[in-house]
Amino acid sequence: MSRKKQLKIKKVGLEHLKQYNQLLRYVFQVTFRDLHQIGWEEDEIIRAKSPVLEQADVLGWFDEDKLISQVAVYPLQVRIFNQTYDMGGLTGVGTYPEYANQGLMHKLLYQSLENMKNRGQSISFLYPYSIPYYRRKGWEIISDKITYEINDYQLPKNKQVPGEIERTTVESEQVKKAYERFALQTHGALLRNDLLWNEYWLWDSDDIMAAIYYNTDEQPDGYVLYRISDEIFHIKDMIFINEEARSGLWNFISAHFSMISKVKGNTYTDEPLAFLLEDADIKETISPYYMARIVDFKPFIAQYPFKPDTIDREWTFMLDDPMLSWNQGVFKLKISAEGNGEVVRVSEKCSDRIDIQTMVTMLLGYKRPNYLHKIGRISCTSEIVDMLEDAIEQRTPYFSDYF
Repeated sequence: MSRKKQLKIKKVGLEHLKQYNQLLRYVFQVTFRDLHQIGWEEDEIIRAKSPVLEQADVLGWFDEDKLISQVAVYPLQVRIFNQTYDMGGLTGVGTYPEYANQGLMHKLLYQSLENMKNRGQSISFLYPYSIPYYRRKGWEIISDKITYEINDYQLPKNKQVPGEIERTTVESEQVKKAYERFALQTHGALLRNDLLWNEYWLWDSDDIMAAIYYNTDEQPDGYVLYRISDEIFHIKDMIFINEEARSGLWNFISAHFSMISKVKGNTYTDEPLAFLLEDADIKETISPYYMARIVDFKPFIAQYPFKPDTIDREWTFMLDDPMLSWNQGVFKLKISAEGNGEVVRVSEKCSDRIDIQTMVTMLLGYKRPNYLHKIGRISCTSEIVDMLEDAIEQRTPYFSDYF
């Protein structure tokens, strides 16, 4: 019997926890030394991953009783233009190299996407370890990460704000409350459950602190998560729901002037920090961060909030999907004057064409229809481009999580 005939696909359960962890560590080259540097013991990291196998949809290929390839899908929710979408968060992707090039991962991804469709998760997010690979499977870039570095003398001057800052531990319920307030009004943001909060802190050392900005009604309008080491103020993330909170948080950071030589941090919006500083000559690096994929086009559009207009709008086009037959074919998109969308499959021929990768990055606002048309990612008339420009909100996704 050939080796391939011995392989079988099945659900990965708690009884496979040690094997799941071993495969992850091998694929991503996480060593004992890496774990010890952030304070983990071997049995702790294994226990930390047990909620994944309890709550996520984890599929694997087995060679007899040995787990040799795996994919995990977290049941998540994400905000898309003030709508809450059920989302499948793809992670834990890996195959031992001796089993590579047998099509195992392609079959796992297909089965995972089919499971997402059946669960009503019409969109999927992932952090790409290979952008070209996931593009070939239907995902596309939808968010950026900006890394910046500010010298102490470039820190913004104090601005008077009515609210107050309070330092607290990262485990504080007020940190979660501040994030929830922010996420509910932020396009692209993940709604974090306990599993995702655990993942959010998983690889951080114990010296991370939080400072929360409270408005005059004692509501948390933002926070900065940070640590200080070697005279550097390291910002893990900073969120704020208004300019007052942003100023208050920077007042707090600038108050460390005598303790630090520079600030290093990350931001996940499309707004470079330099423009907001008096001394804008700072170092900023922009890199692609998360990718997304429309899992089930029809229900995704049914929930999607287009911008209202005075008239109904239509577009007939060929949609290409490299993996999923239910997203492949000719569709007619109907958008009501109120902004409600509907797609129906039609049999007519058409020259307009778009693929599922371009569709997701356009509908999530990462790239505009005019730009995508200009670079050849959308085949349509200029009138259709104008219609799409008017119908899609102009906001790029914020996504600061990692799973």
